Amino acid sequence: MYPFIRYTSTIIKSAIRAKKGNTLTFRDTGEIEFYCRLTDIDNFLEMNNGRVLTLYDMGRTDFAVRSGLGRQLLKQRWGMVVAGSTVQYRKRIRAFDKVTMKTHIAGFDERWIYIEQSMWVKGKPCSSALLRTGITESGKVIETARVLEALDQADWQLPPTGYVAEWIVSDADRPWPPQS
Repeated sequence: MYPFIRYTSTIIKSAIRAKKGNTLTFRDTGEIEFYCRLTDIDNFLEMNNGRVLTLYDMGRTDFAVRSGLGRQLLKQRWGMVVAGSTVQYRKRIRAFDKVTMKTHIAGFDERWIYIEQSMWVKGKPCSSALLRTGITESGKVIETARVLEALDQADWQLPPTGYVAEWIVSDADRPWPPQS
């Protein structure tokens, strides 16, 4: 089940942080903290891999709210979409662990914004996700330039490099629709 109450709580906390001046730009790294709950774990007594992806939603939402993107989403009647992801799991997150989640923009091109997120426990990385995200209007992904302009960051350039660029190339080779 999707954690709507927890998600709503994140939006409220992020809005309060932004109102108090704790804002971000698209160039910053956002951080939130939370505890792994019993509802987050699986039969192996660790955070479920599906829940990890769901909780990454909270980090992107905090980033959007505190960077001003959330305000633009409402004003422009835009939406956000995830069009692809790759995740690495390296260390277990157990019930009641205090988790620090980090979110930052890893690059963008004409259409997509690539976001990197990670979860840390006691200063050690546990998982990392790279996501291809877009901003939508009337069900279609809009140009990144429009988003940056709305955020007064039209002059910013951050082309995907390194492993982000390699993932883009590799993912383009993946067949769609799936073969089986």
